[in-house]
Amino acid sequence: MKTKVPVSHVAKLANIPISDQEEKNLELAFEETLAVVEQLQSVDVSGVEPTFQVTGLENVMRDDVVDDRRMFTQAQALANAKTTHDGYFVVPQVISQD
Repeated sequence: MKTKVPVSHVAKLANIPISDQEEKNLELAFEETLAVVEQLQSVDVSGVEPTFQVTGLENVMRDDVVDDRRMFTQAQALANAKTTHDGYFVVPQVISQD
């Protein structure tokens, strides 16, 4: 199964400018990755139990306690902001309505 990867579309969605040469290189890399995935899909794993953790390690957790000494006041947090309005950061719109 040969799939054409729309590299320019993905780059546009990610807001990453790429050159024509980079687009060609990425297209080849994506096709290679998809070929490996296709090869993996052909492997019979019907007798293999699903695995989600193979090292036996566990996450180290800490209590979720607020440390007031490390907190900014609202004024401090907004001090270096380019634009603010009524105590909030103002940023350019990132999701369009179309």
